[in-house]
Amino acid sequence: MKLVRYLDRIGYRGDTRPTVSTLASLLRQHACSVPFENIDVQLGRTLTIGVEDAFEKIVERGRGGWCYEQNGLFGWALSEIGFDVTRVAGAVRRDERGDAALNNHLCLLVREPGARQPVYLADAGFGGSMIAPIQLAEGDHTQLPYRIRLRLFEEGHWRLFEESADGKSNYEFVATPADEAALAARCEQLQTDPRSGFVRNLVVQKRLPTAHVCLRGRVLATTTATARQTVLVDSAEELAATVLDLCGLQVRGVAELWPRVVARHEQWSRQH
Repeated sequence: MKLVRYLDRIGYRGDTRPTVSTLASLLRQHACSVPFENIDVQLGRTLTIGVEDAFEKIVERGRGGWCYEQNGLFGWALSEIGFDVTRVAGAVRRDERGDAALNNHLCLLVREPGARQPVYLADAGFGGSMIAPIQLAEGDHTQLPYRIRLRLFEEGHWRLFEESADGKSNYEFVATPADEAALAARCEQLQTDPRSGFVRNLVVQKRLPTAHVCLRGRVLATTTATARQTVLVDSAEELAATVLDLCGLQVRGVAELWPRVVARHEQWSRQH
């Protein structure tokens, strides 16, 4: 019954046999149905890496979440269907941040049951950029509005590069099971450390089939294959309305974040 409720949440009505085609359809549907958001972090509510907590938040309450919640839930659903799923610790921008980036991301490696190869990277939690799984092999992929590259840059270390009109990002991972205690510790740090970008900035992102919409503080950006357009949110009421549009539901307390959002934007403007 819980799997049925998850499939209802993402609006999936397709095949549930554990095939690569099913994996692709599920990832696309999840990415376009569940927003990436850190609203609870901004409101001071504690988040965990627990699948039960993610299910209650995303399925029962219709919310979105960040990588630990999104890929935690997505990986659970894939396992329930019959896929072989490995939870893997990623390190976003380790090339810039060094070991401080370790375990700051959760992604998934997925195989059809009983198959050793091929293995697929399926990531529902990297801000919604990935909309289709990619084989764990060096290659270039177009998932509009993103261009994605996967490279093996040293023994056992993979790096995923993401590029669009909105800029560039990347993360690194080793294709082995994550240290769950280390993931939990990093999850706690990212929602409590004043230096964490998730603490400093409100982020709500919505994936569209060929575009991406991101609210970061006061800046609402829409990225397509060729351009990035931005507008500034001008009031607490507009902030709440924008979140409602992106998330599909009202989240209590969002309007009260407005003074902090404005202060952070002014600080950013002075620095840039």
